[in-house]
Amino acid sequence: MTVTYHKVYSYHLDRDMEYKVYGQKGKPMLVFPTSNGRFFQYEDFGMIHAISHFIEQGKIQVWTCDGIDRETFLNNHIHPHDRIRRHDKYDKYINDELIPSILSVSKNNNKNKDQKLIVTGCSMGAFHSSNIFFRHPENIDVLIALSGVYSTNFFFGDYMDEITYFYSPIHNLSNLNDESYLSKYRNSQIIICVGQGNYEDRMIEDTRRLQNILAEKSIPAWIDYWGTDVNHDWNWWRLQISYFLHFIVS
Repeated sequence: MTVTYHKVYSYHLDRDMEYKVYGQKGKPMLVFPTSNGRFFQYEDFGMIHAISHFIEQGKIQVWTCDGIDRETFLNNHIHPHDRIRRHDKYDKYINDELIPSILSVSKNNNKNKDQKLIVTGCSMGAFHSSNIFFRHPENIDVLIALSGVYSTNFFFGDYMDEITYFYSPIHNLSNLNDESYLSKYRNSQIIICVGQGNYEDRMIEDTRRLQNILAEKSIPAWIDYWGTDVNHDWNWWRLQISYFLHFIVS
């Protein structure tokens, strides 16, 4: 498997951002890390190994991006107002800088064929991947969110302002009636999965809330509740990502 490391300056974040790329061709997949995770986490916890057959067969090419949760959602030393504004710059880095680079490389690696992204992540990565999908669906047509929360209440309690609202899918999707967005969601593949074992209670609650909202908006989605033995942990996420990718790229 071809693996490359990249360190690129972000003008939105005013710092270098790192990421790794696995594979040489196939549908591009962008992976967000869990809370406080780094770009190498997906490999370190065996997720790349779990999906290596898809990569080696040229069905997907994987980008694992860096996170800045310590500066944003998990930075309890500053006010939520400042935390969400820093995250807003991270969102701009992902959408304005990283995704265009991914799509350009992917097009060159796939015989000049334009493709849209798979976005995915586990736990906090599911929160980030769902946000980038629902905020910027123009370049994404697959979401695979595993064991995520989908509301900023988990991080900020009842705090809500005009920016926070748009990073809380359960809140902003409830009121969304813009057909230009809704039609993109309806033409995408949305997979939301959660276990029913240890440390998944809050994730189950948010998944059910999101499921109801998507149904109300007539947005098709595969909402999958795994068993009571399925805990909030990597051994299950390895099984889940391999399982769901079979339905996307096989």
